[in-house]
Amino acid sequence: MCVAATEISGDVLRQVAAQVREAAVVLGRRTRSRAELPGADDLSGGFRMYNPVTGSGSAPAPPLRIEVAGNAVVGTRTLDLAFEGPPSFAHGGASAMLLDQPLGYAASAAGHPGMTVTLEIRYRAPVPLQTPLRLTAEVSEVNGRRVTARGVVATEAEPGTALVEASGAFIALRPEQAAPMFDGVRPGATDPLVAHD
Repeated sequence: MCVAATEISGDVLRQVAAQVREAAVVLGRRTRSRAELPGADDLSGGFRMYNPVTGSGSAPAPPLRIEVAGNAVVGTRTLDLAFEGPPSFAHGGASAMLLDQPLGYAASAAGHPGMTVTLEIRYRAPVPLQTPLRLTAEVSEVNGRRVTARGVVATEAEPGTALVEASGAFIALRPEQAAPMFDGVRPGATDPLVAHD
């Protein structure tokens, strides 16, 4: 259950908060620096435990489930009240975050992984909370190292009705660009195929 939806008393909330602080002390006994990869990650298998969109170990992650389906990727997720912007609807920033991930997956699935350089979002209608969502993305253009992907957020009940549309441009890093950013953090950091999420 989402903590943002709880209506328990303040006294109980304070008790639970104290328990969480105690657990945080245990978890904080061994932390990693920015230059270390999480030990739970498997980069070669595409598993990122703490990815803020897809990571099962990330507190803010919805998490979004993404699958490759032919030339496109399809993501599914139901957003809970923690993502509320206008009452009963998702915050617009949540839609942007959710779409960036499948757009990048689509570029990678097409053999052109890269880092996001632009992300354009068009809001067509509010995204309802506590409603199964379907996100789709596919590559629309490849121009050298620059790849453009387009994506949509819709409900699973009405997949043909776009609530949010996005277009993202991704650039594949050259080895000399990847090295200063990821050397010491990622194995094979100078290989553009593994230098990003």
